[in-house]
Amino acid sequence: MRYGFFDDTRREYVVDRVDCPWPLTNYLGTQRMGAVLSHQAGGYCWLDTPEYGRITRFRPNSVPVDGPGHWVYLRDEESGAYWSLSWQPTAADVSAYTCRHGLSYSVFECALRGIRASQTLLIPREADPQTDPVEVFDIRLKNESGRPRRLSVIGYVEFSFHHISFDQQNFQMSLYCAGSRYEEGAVLCDLKYEEGETHFFASDQAPADFDGTRDAFLGPNRSERNPLGVEKGVLSGRVENGGNPVGALRRSLTLAPGEEARLFFYLGRGGAEAADAARKKYDAAGVDRAMEELRAFWEEKLSVLRVHTPHENMNRSLNIWNLYQAEINVLFSRFSSFIEVGGRTGLGYRDTAQDAMCLPHADPEKCRWRLEQLLHGQVSAGYGLHLFDPAWFEPHPPQDRKSPTVVPEMTQARIHGLDDACSDDALWLIPAVVEYLRETGDLSFAHRVIPFADGGEATVWEHLRRSLDFSFGQLGVHGITKGLRADWNDCLNLGGGESAMVAFLLLWAVEHFSDAARALGFPEEGARYAARAEALKETCHRVLWDGEWYLRGFTADGRPIGSHRDPEGKIHLESAAWSVISGAADKAQAESTLDAVEKWLLTPYGLLLNAPSYTRRDDGVGFITRVYPGVKENGSIFSHPNPWAWVAESLLGRGTRAMKAYDALLPENQNDRMEIRQAEPYAYCQFIMGPDHSAFGRARHPFMTGSAGWAYYAATRYLLGVRPGFDRLVLDPCIPARWDGFSLERRWRGADYRITVRNPAHVEKGIRSLRVDGTPTDRIPVFSSGLHTVEAEMGS
Repeated sequence: MRYGFFDDTRREYVVDRVDCPWPLTNYLGTQRMGAVLSHQAGGYCWLDTPEYGRITRFRPNSVPVDGPGHWVYLRDEESGAYWSLSWQPTAADVSAYTCRHGLSYSVFECALRGIRASQTLLIPREADPQTDPVEVFDIRLKNESGRPRRLSVIGYVEFSFHHISFDQQNFQMSLYCAGSRYEEGAVLCDLKYEEGETHFFASDQAPADFDGTRDAFLGPNRSERNPLGVEKGVLSGRVENGGNPVGALRRSLTLAPGEEARLFFYLGRGGAEAADAARKKYDAAGVDRAMEELRAFWEEKLSVLRVHTPHENMNRSLNIWNLYQAEINVLFSRFSSFIEVGGRTGLGYRDTAQDAMCLPHADPEKCRWRLEQLLHGQVSAGYGLHLFDPAWFEPHPPQDRKSPTVVPEMTQARIHGLDDACSDDALWLIPAVVEYLRETGDLSFAHRVIPFADGGEATVWEHLRRSLDFSFGQLGVHGITKGLRADWNDCLNLGGGESAMVAFLLLWAVEHFSDAARALGFPEEGARYAARAEALKETCHRVLWDGEWYLRGFTADGRPIGSHRDPEGKIHLESAAWSVISGAADKAQAESTLDAVEKWLLTPYGLLLNAPSYTRRDDGVGFITRVYPGVKENGSIFSHPNPWAWVAESLLGRGTRAMKAYDALLPENQNDRMEIRQAEPYAYCQFIMGPDHSAFGRARHPFMTGSAGWAYYAATRYLLGVRPGFDRLVLDPCIPARWDGFSLERRWRGADYRITVRNPAHVEKGIRSLRVDGTPTDRIPVFSSGLHTVEAEMGS
């Protein structure tokens, strides 16, 4: 069953069955302001932070799960009939509605009772990054009834109390220290507990009437589905100090037969002056200009790498949706969705590092900004703060404003100790920085001095060295890197145990470090760490090889995890894939390991994280054994590590196998299985229920997942095989043998490369000949400008 289709020309996903029983979401905003909205226009927006900068209210895990929203109602003044421009909240004739999710905008359309209408929601880009952005409701109406129509157009939002915790609790303060007022055509929400904090909801023309309180707009025993103000066609004009503030504005207009109208609502931060500035800036011409700027913004990003393969859904994903999702992760981190609803602020160390690692070509400035934040979030001992807010390290960090009714809590230092450190966090920093250097050629970044979180400062290069020194210093009794509080798998809590995955990740980080050391003129330093890595690799061979695959590690009391002898948790995807990526496995071991991955872990929806699922509690292994079988870390298809297996298969030259695993997880391939998937077919999800669960195939937690960046990274750099180096552009594809070839365009360091790969021998890996601008060569050099053709023929 499907609920929508892809419109590649417009770069939109069109929901043409809007009675989809789960929200299909999209993100607005590309700078400070963001919003997450469903195909029903349900959701919320924020400025700077979804935890402390919330503008509209949201009720997480409620019924329905995507309300309230940014809604617009229409009312026929003759008949009294009313409906919303998005199917919800009024749920009128479902066949009259569609939703189009585009890149940083969404359009809600209906054709009902002779009126064709649309509501476009967008957040324009601001040239000045300090300017408070505005969310715009662009409303278009056309009278197709053949007779004059008198209509009311009512825009509605429910204001947030600004802090997510105040939205959900502590009503002793928020309900009585926030209020609404009306001034110069705008409903304003004042938050008295935050000096000068006001939000506005306004229209481009003076409204006929308004409401500023939820009780007045909805009426008793009602909801947003049947609000009293809309039913009556007259809003009460009520504002109030205290209570639940909303913004409701009614516009009245008459349309002749065939006549069209366009009007706007604006949502943002500030008082009447800010509302007036929004009106003046975003009239019809201003909104059209803002939409063109958004399209140009995404065109610039998407044009850096465009692929043309025999695989339509792969093209659609890599050229539009996969990059879009990965960029949203870089922009907004993890804590703004219908699942992570802003209950935490800041950056997850490992997540942010991997996001930045995967996208330096599309957004080098934003990736560098994230890298600088991560470097500042590293302590001088070398590990990263697992979750931190970059604002902590600004010259004047924000002061927490405590409610007088909050129960006092013991203060905690923001710099956590080793007991709370995750063993993999700071290792991801190394490939992230090195990939930035390879992409941009900005080697000076390595010499920039950045403070540590706990005091002192060092160059970026020294920060990377501290990461390696920390990890090499954390070896357990078997000589394998300790797992600490957790490694990448937060539910594998090894404590004093050892993590094979982190050992392999350390080997991979040294590869990146040594490559950068040569480019930066520190070859001896790179060689020293390479020698330490070789010693660790030998230890891995000796103690981790289990006969068919590599162990996942050891518990604190020395028991192996992920052994063929284990009845549960026999094989784990992380250690299996990374044993190959790191080079720890020799060819025979690598083939045996990945054969076992296909045998034990491959499903029609992707690769399982581990199998068989744990059913018996074992706290020596960790919280993973308390999770239901087939859910999240315990036997689900956890999306994030799936691309690691694609990389591993590509390194072995098994392109058909790599593509088989890629296809299993690819969201676009599941558009016709939405009754099973129950999630967006244009976004990777955190996990998919495994076969040990009754809902096998159901995807959960979309958009905000590291699988987005890794899927893009693995597919473009290893399956298609285009990887920037320090002194060359590497072309090393690994594709299915059935492919005749592929082509792509890649912009790199100021030059454009038009690459064509032919595969007449139908091999899976290997470049037999290479021409650059018509000249045979053995490498693709660095050009600083111009268009350059690259022709490659695969073969042995």
